[in-house]
Amino acid sequence: MKLRRHLRLGVGLGGRNEGRRIVSLLYLTQSDRGAVRLPIIIAGGAAALFFMSLVSIPLFFGANQFFQNATNGGNCTDTAGAASQPQQSGDANSIPSNYLQLYKKAGQQYGLPWNLLAGIGKVETDHGQSNLPGVHSGSNSVGAGGPMQFMPATWGTFGVDGNGDHKKDRYDPADAIPGAANYLKHSGAPSRTRTAIFAYNHSVQYVNLVLSWAQRYSNGSFNVVQANGPACVDMNGAPVAPNAVAATVIAFAKAQLGKPYVYGATGPNSFDCSGLTMTAYKTAGVTIPRLSDDQYWWGASVPRGQEQPGDLVFFEYLPGHTGPGHVGMVYNPQKGIMIVAPHTGDVVKLQNYKTYPGGAVGFTRPTAHNGHNGPTKRL
Repeated sequence: MKLRRHLRLGVGLGGRNEGRRIVSLLYLTQSDRGAVRLPIIIAGGAAALFFMSLVSIPLFFGANQFFQNATNGGNCTDTAGAASQPQQSGDANSIPSNYLQLYKKAGQQYGLPWNLLAGIGKVETDHGQSNLPGVHSGSNSVGAGGPMQFMPATWGTFGVDGNGDHKKDRYDPADAIPGAANYLKHSGAPSRTRTAIFAYNHSVQYVNLVLSWAQRYSNGSFNVVQANGPACVDMNGAPVAPNAVAATVIAFAKAQLGKPYVYGATGPNSFDCSGLTMTAYKTAGVTIPRLSDDQYWWGASVPRGQEQPGDLVFFEYLPGHTGPGHVGMVYNPQKGIMIVAPHTGDVVKLQNYKTYPGGAVGFTRPTAHNGHNGPTKRL
């Protein structure tokens, strides 16, 4: 389990939270996505799970307050217009002209609504017009600085040389504004707008305040897109399942979209990665092993590029392990989309397996079981 801590301080000119300090836990991830295979010390494991529940459960339910478009079953969210650039309203005339130009330029460059960046700039430092510590030089009490209030470590990762002067200066709005766009894009915007703003500053109140200013700066054509489940563009155009078993398996997996990942779960209300694939095939009358590494050796190996809907795709085959530690189900091979239960803190969702970090280890077809424990035969 990896634990990462993130500190942010916003100037907070939009309300009474000036100088507020927000300490948040961003991710609680589990490296083994299926059930435990190696021996464990039960007492230590129980203690770790207890600690994780204390931390992740409050964060999960707190975050749910603003995840308004979470999908259940096979529903999807239309993200086609998420990156559109709305016309400015009269309220946008109050933004300094150089900042307004930079917001619009960064919005176009990073595929984000410009007024979303303007909303953050307003709440953080009133578009650089605040004279509070850390806005124009130095830092505030926790180290944040610049018009978009970046922490040094975050700026080191997402900072941008926006004006081409070969420097990345968090106090220069020409760098800071595209840096903020870069950070928001990395965090899920524009298809997961609320998630991205929440990553910028872990406060539901902050998210709502930023979005209220974003709405005011637009002329009414701004729609907040929050695709917690699949985007409709990924749900459309999938090829027909090659057989009845694959059709049944895919239908079951799609019906689980939006359900939470829970380590060791096999349904009906939550799943881990191999629990989802095993249960999906069970509904089609096909019994496959419980664990991802065993599932890898069960089916026939499918050459890359010849995978079909319903095939399994595997990742994270680490040295010393008996097989891959993570598995998903191929949904749309043309687009490289799989249905997968990703990790703790996430939900069953559509994900691109062609861009998965480290790449896919391989593909298998469970209906072509080779009758032994490997190595698998090839189709």
